[in-house]
Amino acid sequence: MKIFAPARLGLWLTTTLTVASTPAFISPIRMHAEAPAAAVKVEVRKQQNGKFQLLRSGKPYYINGAGGSQYLDRLAAYGGNSFRTWSTTDADKTLAEANKYGLTVMMGLDVARERHGFDYNNTAEVAKQLARLRADVLKHKDDPALLLWGIGNELNLDYTNPKVWDAVNDIAKMIHEVDPNHPATTVLAGLNPKEAALVKARCPDLDLLAVNTYGGLPALPKQIRDYGWEGAYIVAEWGPTGHWECPQTSWKASVEETSSQKADAYQSRYAASMQQDTERCLGSYAFLWGQKQERTPTWYGLFTEDGKESEVIDVLQHLWTGKWPANRAPHVSPLLLDGKKATDNVYLKPGGSYSVAATATDPNRDPLTYRWELLPESTDLKQGGDRESRPVAVPNAVANKQPGQALLTAPAKEGAYRLFLYVYDGKNNVATANIPFYIKS
Repeated sequence: MKIFAPARLGLWLTTTLTVASTPAFISPIRMHAEAPAAAVKVEVRKQQNGKFQLLRSGKPYYINGAGGSQYLDRLAAYGGNSFRTWSTTDADKTLAEANKYGLTVMMGLDVARERHGFDYNNTAEVAKQLARLRADVLKHKDDPALLLWGIGNELNLDYTNPKVWDAVNDIAKMIHEVDPNHPATTVLAGLNPKEAALVKARCPDLDLLAVNTYGGLPALPKQIRDYGWEGAYIVAEWGPTGHWECPQTSWKASVEETSSQKADAYQSRYAASMQQDTERCLGSYAFLWGQKQERTPTWYGLFTEDGKESEVIDVLQHLWTGKWPANRAPHVSPLLLDGKKATDNVYLKPGGSYSVAATATDPNRDPLTYRWELLPESTDLKQGGDRESRPVAVPNAVANKQPGQALLTAPAKEGAYRLFLYVYDGKNNVATANIPFYIKS
């Protein structure tokens, strides 16, 4: 997930034209050799009217995608056509699943990050990385499900050495040498003018730009142009308001949106960005098609740990197909604890009893069930989506009183906590909400 960080512009592709084999109204960004039998040729083209297209087997291909490789049968069933990975781990299995469900893959190449200790001044290690990635590309380049290569993820996050972009360009150049059929991009954490110029100057072999952005998504089309990017781009991650963008309590706990607030955000941000920029944007990957612990167990995943689907998935299905699912997820309002909302900075006394209230409704009038869970506030906080551990639940802390109402027995131990609510409709759908609070004597 993304810390809103300096963003860099991945460079768009220098071009070699093969005029004789190209329709007069289109000028290719890069023309490649004949594809091997199993590979499906993918390319980025700029038309004479200035619009860019992604072509797959010669036909326009707009990415209606998701980040993550879980529940691929559902992704295909709901109108998605592509998914993104962050490395080639289990790539054989991933590509086989993609082929099974008629999906394509933006295959991630795991490029070392400076924030994890990699030194881009170490030419021997940089060369070793290039050799490793070359083997990955050679192994998977002819799979028909492959759509494009993603060179690293958020390499601009907490870095200082611009030589990383020289390495990215060498990887892109290598890809074009051994795989003539698939574009290459690098994925950036947000966008800013300095990084835009730097990557544009140092990475001329990239075919398109990829950007991860959350609350800032509506501004991206204008940023692309204002910061001098002249080519096509995709949104490689987008989703709820990020934990670094949300209001915080006085003890620095980020206030998470409910699943219903997230659904509204996905819908409005998509309308303001991808749907607006039909000239440069070639599609996007919604985050996260699965579940993970990042700040909380519910912040970024579109599914719960037991595979239930949130309201956001209804929105994505509508964006991808123009139709809402027959059965839709419950809708939930923000929680009130002791009559206070999260931004009121809720302080409780150890061992006290406090009322909790939530309002939930179901579009299909399905009967709803409520599950409460109390967790200590997470302290295993990482950056850039690095793996975090889930806090251990506090048992027997919440008693249901009636639908949408419960009684919390405050823990005896002083500190930060977060109370979660899961509302189920019995049809594999869920609504989620939580509220942070602090125990203080």
